Amino acid sequence: MSEQVPLSTLTTLRLGGPARVLAECATTDVLVDVVRLLDAEQVPTLILAGGSNLVVGDAGFDGVVVKIATTGVELDTDSVRIEAGAVWDDVVARTVSAGFGGLEALSGIPGSAGATPVQNVGAYGVEVRSVLRRVRLLDRRTGEVRWVGPEHLGLGYRTSVLKHSDAALVVDVELEVRPDGSSAPLGYRELATALGAEEGERRPAAEVREQVLALRRGKGMVLDETDHDTWSAGSFFTNPVVPEGALPAVLAAITERVGADVRIPQFPAEGGTKLSAGWLIERAGFGKGFPSADAPARLSTKHTLALTNRGNATAADLVALARQVRDGVQKVFGVRLEPEPVPVGVEI
Repeated sequence: MSEQVPLSTLTTLRLGGPARVLAECATTDVLVDVVRLLDAEQVPTLILAGGSNLVVGDAGFDGVVVKIATTGVELDTDSVRIEAGAVWDDVVARTVSAGFGGLEALSGIPGSAGATPVQNVGAYGVEVRSVLRRVRLLDRRTGEVRWVGPEHLGLGYRTSVLKHSDAALVVDVELEVRPDGSSAPLGYRELATALGAEEGERRPAAEVREQVLALRRGKGMVLDETDHDTWSAGSFFTNPVVPEGALPAVLAAITERVGADVRIPQFPAEGGTKLSAGWLIERAGFGKGFPSADAPARLSTKHTLALTNRGNATAADLVALARQVRDGVQKVFGVRLEPEPVPVGVEI
C-alpha cells in the first residue's frame, strides 16, 4: 500500500489529484480479497487499471484506489482468456503474433482487458461484443465470483450494465479468436480503402493490425509519451444516436450550417441514426487544436474527438473545454454529445 499517490501518474490524460491510499493487486485472488474487504468495511473505493477512460478531479480520491495489476493471458485453440489488468494492445499483439485473428481491428486502443466489455470497446467495424464469450465477475454485493455470458451484460454502443455501476467487477475475460489467422470481415470503409480491399473482405490479421495502428497514429490515438496529442482519454464523446423522430430537425440544422451539397455522415443504429461526433464538433466551429496553441487543454491537433492535456492542464481545464464543445454542438445542431470517459470527482 502507498499513500498520497498522484492519480495523474496512473491515467492516460495525466490528470488527477492524489489517492489517499493506493493498493496494487498483482493476482486475481488478492484483487478479489482486497475488494471484498473494502466493501465489507464500506470504504470508498475506486477501481483502476489502465487509466485510459477516467477523468479524475484535481482533488483526487479520498479513499482507496485499487490498482488492478493482473497480467495473465492464456491462448487456446480458438479463444483467449485474459486477466483484467492485462494491457489490451499487448493482448491483441500476442494473439496476432501467435497466428490468430479476430482482434486486430481493436489494435492500439489504450487501457486494460477488463475494461473492454464494460465499455463494449469498438473500432474499425468491430466491437468486443462480437468476440466476447464470457466474463468472470466479482459480485460486490454478495462477494460471489462467477462466469457470465454476454447476454447478461446489456452490451450496447460503448456501454453495458457494468458501466457507471459498482455492482460488479470484471476479473477475467474470455474472447473468441480465429485459428486460421484471418481478420474479422472488414466493416469500416476507411480501413478497407487503406488496405486496398473491399468491405466485408478478410485479410491476414497481421496486415490489418499494422494498418489499424498506422491509421490510429495518424489521429494521435496510439499512446506516445512525447506526443501531447496522445495525452487523452481517446475519443472523448460517443457518436450520438439520434431518434428517428428528432432526425429531420437535426439534419435541417446541419444542412443550414454546412450547405445542402455536403454529405452528412450517418449510419443506422439501435434506436435511431448514428452521427459522427468528430464531424459535428468540427462543423460547429471547434477545429483541430481548439482553442489555441497555448491553451493547457485543447482538442488534438490530429483529431477533433480527442481532448488533450498539453502538459500542464488541470482537470478543471479539461472539463471546461469539454463543456464548451458539448454546449456548442448542442446550440448549433440540437445534438447533445455524451462523454465516454468515467468522471471521478468532476461533473462534465
